[in-house]
Amino acid sequence: MKTAIIIHWMPYKEDYYWTKWDSESNCHWFPWLQKQLIVNDILAQTPEMPKPYLPEYEDWKRYLEMWNINEDTILVGHSLWAGFIAKWLSENDVKVGKVALVAPWINTWREIDFDFFTDFEIDKNIIQKTKGLKIFASNDDMDIIKYSIDKLIEKIPNIDIKYFDNMWHFNLKSMNTREFPELLEFLLG
Repeated sequence: MKTAIIIHWMPYKEDYYWTKWDSESNCHWFPWLQKQLIVNDILAQTPEMPKPYLPEYEDWKRYLEMWNINEDTILVGHSLWAGFIAKWLSENDVKVGKVALVAPWINTWREIDFDFFTDFEIDKNIIQKTKGLKIFASNDDMDIIKYSIDKLIEKIPNIDIKYFDNMWHFNLKSMNTREFPELLEFLLG
């Protein structure tokens, strides 16, 4: 059975607990993508990550590994989660389905006391662990995202990147839509 795991970005703690806002897994383009995958017979999940406002790599790793990750599993990560996927794939001998890294973040930029990417070396053969890996990037995203993408390009030969104009960090406000057809086309293609 084909499955997909779609994980949200790292929110601020105040936003995470704000009751007038959707949960992180139910905002922006995540519900739309989940539904589109489901109607294409891919069982898609959009779980909430443990303490996403103060992530601990080992906690996230244990949580991800509770799912049956295999060559039929699509992984979609946004921001810090995209960086997490890059680290997890680099450190593990696994085969997965397609992987989409949306606005990947592989370094810290907030003044938070955590070392999410300590001792992290990007595997130059990471693409061979997937059925296809693609970065989705916007020309006006934050500098740390541009830095992260540059590091991925430097370490992973021939990585596929789709650039967008003025989508900032791929949230509802900057995209002005909940739909993300380019991402869906890659995952289904």
